[in-house]
Amino acid sequence: MKITGMWGILLVSICLGCSRQPPREPVTVTFLDIEWDAPDRLRGLGQDLQAFTRETGIQVKRLGGPAGSLNQLALWRELLQKGTTAPDVLGLDAIWSGVLNEYLLDLRPYFASELSSQYPGVLASYTVAGKLVAMPRHAYVGVLHYRSDLLRRYGFREPPKTWDELQMMASRIQAGERAKGEKDFWGYVWEGAADEDLTCNGLEWQVSDGGGRIIEDDQTISVNNPQAIRAWERAASWVGSISPPGVVAYRKWDAENVWASGKAAFLRDWSSDYSLISLHDLPNNATQIGVTSVPGSRAGRAGTLGGNGLAVSRTSAHVHEAIALIRFLLERDVRLQSANGQSEPPQEIELYELPSILEPYPQFAKPNQNRGGVVTRPSVVTGRKYEEVSRAYIRAVHSVLTGEKKPSVAAAALEKELVEITGFKTGLPPKRDWWSR
Repeated sequence: MKITGMWGILLVSICLGCSRQPPREPVTVTFLDIEWDAPDRLRGLGQDLQAFTRETGIQVKRLGGPAGSLNQLALWRELLQKGTTAPDVLGLDAIWSGVLNEYLLDLRPYFASELSSQYPGVLASYTVAGKLVAMPRHAYVGVLHYRSDLLRRYGFREPPKTWDELQMMASRIQAGERAKGEKDFWGYVWEGAADEDLTCNGLEWQVSDGGGRIIEDDQTISVNNPQAIRAWERAASWVGSISPPGVVAYRKWDAENVWASGKAAFLRDWSSDYSLISLHDLPNNATQIGVTSVPGSRAGRAGTLGGNGLAVSRTSAHVHEAIALIRFLLERDVRLQSANGQSEPPQEIELYELPSILEPYPQFAKPNQNRGGVVTRPSVVTGRKYEEVSRAYIRAVHSVLTGEKKPSVAAAALEKELVEITGFKTGLPPKRDWWSR
């Protein structure tokens, strides 16, 4: 009897042991981060992802991508086409919504209560036929950085509001600095390489002259007109005069490196509320810098809308965890901007007539400022064909900057190519077709 009882206890122990499940592996969410294009960008994000893991138990594997919007788009599309092995959460450029829509989850049901606080123009960039393909995260807009110490040195009380003023100021400062021995000093640096940033620059140039948005919301191709041609011609005149001859090959980091070396008076760059709050690095030899709206012309001044949202792959096996990560990151940004935005702006940074969408320190905003507006690229109206449209536009504008084609010839050829790509009609741009507040 004792032996039988011992065997019974042993059998029960074995069965209990068999019923125990091995400990579950923690869920790992893969995050393809569009902003992680250099190790020192958004340095606090790594710590925040660790905090997310401590809070939820969800691991995050963060991935970076190549430089350049078109290169990133090619990689994102390749990874999403792989289905179940695609990243769970993806940073999404504001212009990719129509191109990548079929691979992404509709986030509207998950973030319905948060949508009312978003800028309508920003939200529209991530909406395709009512489907919200990404939650807006950081809205960037084209701005002009300037050396406020150099402006004062050469007798200018405020930064330029028009392209003509920019050219005049850049020429005078450049000549003065070179006379002091800075032979490689330039007045104005910007992204002129054959990449997406050139679409943004070109759009700002022609919109300010009334040259339209390339393709309007009513599907009118409006690029071949005297205003756009004049704007391209003006930009081409900068190459080799106030801008380096090599500016036609400059990408974002090339222009920023010249600026950071202290060898330029003005820089066309991108800013968001987040980046303005965390902006503390000055160019070499600079005592103060400023940020303002990009210059304009007879139709006004407008910076191109950019930025990124957070999307979820339609084939993700961890949708719940992916949504939790997005909500965590968005709440983290709100807390950071709320805390830092209540302090005073750094004394070495001058914020002057910023674009209407940028208010990093709202308590110090001045009324009745001549703020610049915001212009969106025609990514929503062209949908999946936006990449082809943008590449055609880049080729045309770049050919003008390099002197390969006359502006009028390039504009006519572009118009014909855009008709072939989209099937849309041609026409004149409306008097004011860009989004402003």
